[in-house]
Amino acid sequence: MPPFDDWNIIDEEEEQELQDAAFFEGKRDVILFCIDCSESMHELRDDPNYEDVKTSHLLTALEAAMQIQKKKVIVGPNDSVGIVLFNTTRSSETKNHATEIKKNSFVYQPITIISAPAIQELIQLLDAAREDPDLLKSTFPPLKGKKMPMGDVFTSCNWVLRDGAPKTASKRVLLITDDDNPHPGSKQLVTSARTTLLDLTQSGVQIEPFFISTPEKPFEPSKFYSSVLLSSVLNDEDEDNGVLPESISITRIDDLLSQMRFHEVPKRAMFSIPFQLADGFVISIKGYGLVTEQRKGTYKYFVDLGDRMEVANSRTVYVDEDQQAEVDKTEMLYGMALGAAPVEDVSDDEGEGVDTVCRAVPSGKRPFYTADEIKSFRTLDLEPGIKLLGFKDRKELAFEDNVKHSVFIYPDELKYSGSKRTFAALLKKMIEKKKIGLVLALTRRNSAPVFCAMLPQAESTEEGGWNEPAGFHIIPLPFADDIRAAPLDQAFRAPDELKDAARVWIDKLCVKDGAYPPDSYPNPALAYHNAQLQASAFREEFDPEAFEDLTRPKYDMIHKRAGNLMKEWKKGLLADESANIVPVTTGSKRKADVSVDEAEIRSKHEVGALAKLRVDQLKVSSGCS
Repeated sequence: MPPFDDWNIIDEEEEQELQDAAFFEGKRDVILFCIDCSESMHELRDDPNYEDVKTSHLLTALEAAMQIQKKKVIVGPNDSVGIVLFNTTRSSETKNHATEIKKNSFVYQPITIISAPAIQELIQLLDAAREDPDLLKSTFPPLKGKKMPMGDVFTSCNWVLRDGAPKTASKRVLLITDDDNPHPGSKQLVTSARTTLLDLTQSGVQIEPFFISTPEKPFEPSKFYSSVLLSSVLNDEDEDNGVLPESISITRIDDLLSQMRFHEVPKRAMFSIPFQLADGFVISIKGYGLVTEQRKGTYKYFVDLGDRMEVANSRTVYVDEDQQAEVDKTEMLYGMALGAAPVEDVSDDEGEGVDTVCRAVPSGKRPFYTADEIKSFRTLDLEPGIKLLGFKDRKELAFEDNVKHSVFIYPDELKYSGSKRTFAALLKKMIEKKKIGLVLALTRRNSAPVFCAMLPQAESTEEGGWNEPAGFHIIPLPFADDIRAAPLDQAFRAPDELKDAARVWIDKLCVKDGAYPPDSYPNPALAYHNAQLQASAFREEFDPEAFEDLTRPKYDMIHKRAGNLMKEWKKGLLADESANIVPVTTGSKRKADVSVDEAEIRSKHEVGALAKLRVDQLKVSSGCS
């Protein structure tokens, strides 16, 4: 083994427990597109993207499903996607699917891991449908005269997910339809649909509706779906009065793909842990990261076998440098860097001083520790969970206390019954009394416990529907040395004339409230990288000129709106003397403390070690400069 002064430093996660990307990559996402195939979905209309081409709502829905799958080839290659069509007379037996399915529904694409051949098959179908507008109607004949019960639709989705989706995956059903009242006047079918949907959601499946509304046929969710698809509310007593939020469900058919992109990324919980309110009083919560950095996917190693490329399986091996043999990780010990070794003066037989290097370990102490001991040091032998310690006034939480990304927690009813009701009661009282909570949080088994502030957030709604959910923000509190006073330098201030001139052209370029959805503007570098990988996966030729950077400013519009105003402002800026002064800054270094007191000099002189003092120390002690 290497000498003890080259101690191994444990390379486990330290400060980034809450931003661990591997956790998200390991959990799979399953999306099941549930698309209506009724006669209204087959009605032909002009395609806005292609000249002299007819399209339909069904074609647009299938194209949106194809685009989502193409994107998941890059961002989620381990995810699974399936397509179920309902209100069609085509039988599923024609594709030899083993999944049991209700009558008048058809499994076009069973739930399987994302694959290029399956997507290319769908692309070929869409290309053929653009050339022959009646192809989809003949391929998936619509059910005439009646509609398939929505309860049977949800049951079919449940069976398809049961047979094809992994148990630990996050499962979602994207429901696409333009019929706002499939069962007019039938309370029995409404009750049946709500009951089967409840069974579907209790098995861990989320329903996300995409209702198609046109000027000729507006979609009114109050006719049927408001009583079936209820919004998520914290208080169970209010569930009967729930109203489906229109802002996340109603969409124009041309915006279907952009709406789906908002819901494409699953709301994966970062952790699911108990929340201890008092001794013996525990509920269950889930934590969600509200801010994460989008990065490139994890790369893999491939082996070129000539006719194909195979993924290489990699593993980490620890080798003993002396014996050149592999070492089992369980036998390894961990330590920490101690810095420079102390130097001791030892006299030899002739009485001369000899410098020796030694590193002594006190009696009863050990310099090395096992992995379990290191984990115990880090977690303080605590189990993952959040413990409520007390409450403080809301005004005691300062802005600078938020030095790290907060985590949003929400109750989990599946593990502890009554968690939602208890969570809602605590949230309501803390908002009323304007209090925050002080908690001790340990979110992972290998992370360190931290003290956090628990900031309540009430559910906020805007005109049109749901905006922000109710819950708590867990804000890691900083240590004393995490907050330092920054040096304040007096800066040059612009005169009021320049401020007024700048405010005029800034007002011309301001974006109105709600006119800038951040999800519609992806990272251009990441999008460019993914576009190349996508072209390579489908064996298409990548055209760099065809790539569109949505974040590129619209310079023509900027100059048209505020070009003259900006020119006048620049003229005033050049004429202002304070704007053209460049302050000279010099680097400042703190001088080392070289002072030596008189007692230390006398002790060095007595043992004959005065020569070990440096020249600058002797100058300071003698008062010389």
